[in-house]
Amino acid sequence: MTTSSKKNRVIFLDLMRAFAVFMMVQGHTTDVVLADSFRNYSSPFYLFWNFMRGFTAPIFLFTMGTTFSYLFKRNPNPFSENPRVKKGIKRFFLLLFLGYVMRYPTFSVIYFDTVSPSEWQTFFVVDVLQLMGFGILFILAIEYCVEKFKLNNYIVLGASALVVFLVSPFFEMIHWTKFFHPIIANYFYKGGGSYFPLFPWLSYIFCGAIFGAYLANNPLTYRTVKFSSQLAIMGLAFVAASFVGDFIEVLMLGQSNMWTTSPNLVLFRIGLVVILNAAVSFLALEINRIPNIIMVVGRNTLFIYVSHVILLYGSAWTPGFPKYLVRSLNVGQTILADIIMLVSFAAIAQVLELLKKLRVKKVSA
Repeated sequence: MTTSSKKNRVIFLDLMRAFAVFMMVQGHTTDVVLADSFRNYSSPFYLFWNFMRGFTAPIFLFTMGTTFSYLFKRNPNPFSENPRVKKGIKRFFLLLFLGYVMRYPTFSVIYFDTVSPSEWQTFFVVDVLQLMGFGILFILAIEYCVEKFKLNNYIVLGASALVVFLVSPFFEMIHWTKFFHPIIANYFYKGGGSYFPLFPWLSYIFCGAIFGAYLANNPLTYRTVKFSSQLAIMGLAFVAASFVGDFIEVLMLGQSNMWTTSPNLVLFRIGLVVILNAAVSFLALEINRIPNIIMVVGRNTLFIYVSHVILLYGSAWTPGFPKYLVRSLNVGQTILADIIMLVSFAAIAQVLELLKKLRVKKVSA
């Protein structure tokens, strides 16, 4: 098996990226094929799966912010000469384009007469791709301001995450469609049907960016037990803060909204994501090499995301998963479907990587 031999590679980040992809694919696949009769909240297994599924997006977004910030900060060049700036801007437009194409309301590129209002509403919804695109753009904007005005990027990123966290409950109460077209308004709240509006989801990306900057500025510190321990303590502090906030919320409002609309849920999820990073970094302490397939999956996350969502849910040009299989499989069949999806996309990602290498060799020749 091919392995990575890069000595200073942050192995636990590769593991986190692979885990995020695993959670994403199996979560969506299970949600599509598992029969309703097995979706029983009295079952501890389904309850645990549903609980963990709520952490898929936070893990994914936190890891994305960490990776982008780490790669950006590892380059010693000034902002204007950092190749990550150009790549980041390109990725922003690509993510924005793909996000809207995946929800395109008609099979015709220019014919819209048959598009219903509900289909337009679905098209204007903000999904994770648009969120990630703007997350990258905001990180670049912050890094530009940090360099230009000689600021501390930890403080600016932390303040940005805090502002997003604090204003999110208030933004959710504003009917933004009264002020903006839905294509803009949906970036600010869930009221228009968006799954991932900027508020509060940018908090996860900014927190990940802080972590990535720290890793870049402190090379090899992650290869110590002290690092994993401090990370775990920090995660526990976030979790504790969420419960303290929930206690205060109960005192003020008379009820807990911890698992629904409360901003304390963001703190709780960030805390668990940080604890997960601590656990993975601790497990990776004795690992010097990892299977190449893990890095390949991490490098092809965007392809895997777009492909598996189109395959499962369909698009304006594709029918999606066979209707007779939707919500019709038992637990064993669902697990088998998850495995097939994961293995298939890992194999496709490996093939894509080989084709890229062949193209590079051809161009070099």
